[in-house]
Amino acid sequence: MNTIDDHIAKDQNDIEVAKAAGDTGKVRHLEDELKDLQQYKAHHPEDSHDPTPLEVFCDLNPDAPECLVYDD
Repeated sequence: MNTIDDHIAKDQNDIEVAKAAGDTGKVRHLEDELKDLQQYKAHHPEDSHDPTPLEVFCDLNPDAPECLVYDD
């Protein structure tokens, strides 16, 4: 994906396709991903790049051990 908006649109489309196919597991996964992307976008309205899963996770969980940054 080039932008977060492209990723959100793709996830929304994929959710509809998964619903039509009756794949409830994929629907739940995509809905969770979509919710996280929308929260990321709300926190960073000026940023349009498509974030990595780690960027999204750390934005939502800044105190998680894998997101902590130590200065020497």
